Order: sequence, then C-alpha cells, then structure tokens
Amino acid sequence: MGSGHWSTDVYSARASYRAATGASAFAYSDGGATAVHPDLDPKGVAVRESRDSDDHPESLAIGVLFDVTGSMGTVPRTLQTKLPDLLGLLLRKGYVADPHILFGAVGDATCDRAPLQVGQFEADNRMDDDLGKILLEGGGGGQMTESYELAMYFMARHTAIDCFEKRGRRGYLFLIGDELAYPQVKRREVANVLGEEIPEDIPVADIVRELQRMYEVYFIIPEGACHSGSRKLKDFWQGLLGQHVLYLDDLDAVCETIALTVGLSEEAIDLDEGLEHLREAGSAAGASVSRALARLETSRAPAAVSTAPPGLDAAGPSATTRL
Repeated sequence: MGSGHWSTDVYSARASYRAATGASAFAYSDGGATAVHPDLDPKGVAVRESRDSDDHPESLAIGVLFDVTGSMGTVPRTLQTKLPDLLGLLLRKGYVADPHILFGAVGDATCDRAPLQVGQFEADNRMDDDLGKILLEGGGGGQMTESYELAMYFMARHTAIDCFEKRGRRGYLFLIGDELAYPQVKRREVANVLGEEIPEDIPVADIVRELQRMYEVYFIIPEGACHSGSRKLKDFWQGLLGQHVLYLDDLDAVCETIALTVGLSEEAIDLDEGLEHLREAGSAAGASVSRALARLETSRAPAAVSTAPPGLDAAGPSATTRL
C-alpha cells in the first residue's frame, strides 16, 4: 500500500459535506457498530506493507496507534481534524519526501470486543478513511493496563517496510496512551486476536527490542488523561523506551508533535525551525510541542541499524536512536 497523493482539497470537501449533512467523520462507530471493521481486523493478516512506488520512491513508514478506551477515545477525533496539519508539515516543509502513514487503535485483549485495529500504510486520503472506520469502543479493563504489547507484536512481526528493508532506515511508531502494557505478549491472545500460533509468551521488553530494529518507537502520554500523572506509568514506559516518552499537555497538539519529532529525527529541522514552521502555519501548538520535545537531544548522525537477532540488542532502547 501507499500509492496516490494526499489532497487537502479533497479532505476539506469531505469535511464540508459532513458539516452540511450532519454526518460523522466516524460514521462506522457512531452508527452503532459493535465489532472491528473488516478492513482494520488484524486476524489472519500476514503483513501490512509500506512499499516504494513510482509515486513515492523514498517511502518512510509512520505508524500511529492510540488507546481508544475511556478518556482516550477523543484521540482519533483529534487526529482526524488535524490530518492536514500533520501532512502539511511533513510534506510542504520537506521533513519527509514520501510519508506512508498507518493508523490503528489499541484496546484490552482480556475484555474488549476490539482489542486491536490496524489500518494500512497510506499516502493519500485513504488514511482519513481508515481513521473513520475505527471502532471507538470506550471500554478497557479498568486496571491501568491495555494491550499495547499486542500492538507492538503486530508491528514487529506483521509489517514490511521498504525504508528499512531497502535503505536500512527505521520507520516511526507512535503509541498514544495513558496506561501500562501487559508484561507479556500472551500466546492465547495472539491466537484469539491475530489467529496465529506462537510457541510461548514473549516478555514485553523482548518485543520492544525486536520492534526497535525496524522502528523508532515513541510513547506519547497526554497530560490530563486518567493515569497521566502516575509515576508508575512514567517509570514503566521510560524503562522500556528511555527518552522516547513524550509528555504532551495539550492533546490538540498531537499531530504537530508527531510531525516535529519526525522532522528532528530525520535531521530536516532543528526544534527552533520546527516551532517557527508552526507559527507560520498559524498553529497555537508551539508551546506544548516545545515542552513535549524539550527532553530529546538532537544527534546529527543517522541511526545505526542493529544486525543482532531480535531481542539481543544489549545496549538497550536508546543505544541506536537518532534523537
């Protein structure tokens, strides 16, 4: 996947039509759906692909997966309204030549009807379509854990991205949430949700290391969400991802935060340049983005790609980062 080109005009026309007719951008969920949309169902999916094409010869895979339980259910609605800002920064400001963006949603595999939803890597307005198919379940297990580890397993073992396979460049994965992952990828949940058999449970730290071979992995914690102030939450994700945990005090700034994080890591901008781009675009997100990214230290050297087998990168999550 990943052909075609994004059109803000098409996006705006759709938005105008919905406003005039009272239709929802999330018609599938708001229309009373109770199960994962078939196009986003990960069960039986061999691979989601980000491939180079004539339209996009230098594709860069960017995954954005978010919690849709409880108070986090507003995240996809925010992302949908800010898509032109995200694509505008990535494309018009030259942060990335050929972004391929995949959207997905995370729930709880122990109790939810939609524990994992995963779209395709898209370069055109079909990414908006994928957002609109997400089931905003609003459930969750109520115990400060969601199945992020299952989402990371899918991205590690069920995606194929040319930026990595052809050019040795990691893609990007942004997880957005306010809870912990479960400590292990469970065999029974992989079987139930993905339709796949694995020989044993996998510790979450191992699947993170495997995932980091292909992706720069970030976890965004929106402040003000249910568990965002929890020390346990921060310690958990910092233990897995180090400085790649971002604290965002304004959820409306999530698209700008993602765009500038990619721009910094791709060495297309420094933080001051990125903030100036936000001001030029009339965005009010600059202060929040600046605070969210202040902890990241910019390195001008590209990341080295690990050649160790999955799970054997001894140096830990920050050893090969580009930020």
